[in-house]
Amino acid sequence: MGVVDEALAALHEPDRDCLQHVVELARSLAPDATEGMSYGMPALKLDGKPLIAAVAAAKHLSIFPFSSAVVEAVAGRLEGYSLSKGTIRFTADHPVPEDVVKDIVRLRMTEIRK
Repeated sequence: MGVVDEALAALHEPDRDCLQHVVELARSLAPDATEGMSYGMPALKLDGKPLIAAVAAAKHLSIFPFSSAVVEAVAGRLEGYSLSKGTIRFTADHPVPEDVVKDIVRLRMTEIRK
């Protein structure tokens, strides 16, 4: 089991299922992604660079695409979510829509591989 799977296994429901879904979507689009640490977080990596992290904090869940440009590119589709330069915050009751998660992963993959 890798660091991402270990971190997810340590979470309680419904947070675990919500973040597991984000990771599964990322893996489906980037099947050659590996697990590792980036900026102190368990993350999926592509070509040795951080692709995405999905982590739980005390009062919210977060997606880190390791790119302010990616967050900015999808920000218009995330009204009602808490956003910062490199983070999208949400809850299991109000998850990031699947199509947006897929676009986040695709955009980050494009950045990594250009």
